[in-house]
Amino acid sequence: MTDAITTNTLLGDYLPILIFLAIAIAMSVMMIAASIIIGRQKPDVEKLSAYECGFEAFEDARTKFDVRFYLVAILFIIFDLEVAFLFPWAVSLGDIGVFGFWSMMLFLGVLTIGFIYEWKKGALEWE
Repeated sequence: MTDAITTNTLLGDYLPILIFLAIAIAMSVMMIAASIIIGRQKPDVEKLSAYECGFEAFEDARTKFDVRFYLVAILFIIFDLEVAFLFPWAVSLGDIGVFGFWSMMLFLGVLTIGFIYEWKKGALEWE
């Protein structure tokens, strides 16, 4: 008897989560449907043109394109990772002390040297 009561209590604890998920899914479906129904579906040349990628989107996937796209992607990942390490470091700065501070300064110094090297080599210039 107590197992049935415990099971009902545990399932009852998940009821708000299930209600939240149902509402979220229903709202998502309604918003997508509304954008399809209400939005104008008139593609033109500008809408179908290449956008920030430098090559046509509907071509053979094996065509070669400029290596600068890879370089920009790698630079973005490197400096995005730097920011990802800065937030937890800033939050826990009071707890990690002087060693943590200077460790992060060393990390930022290495990244700064790499950034200056890329800048001097012209990797950030787009011709």
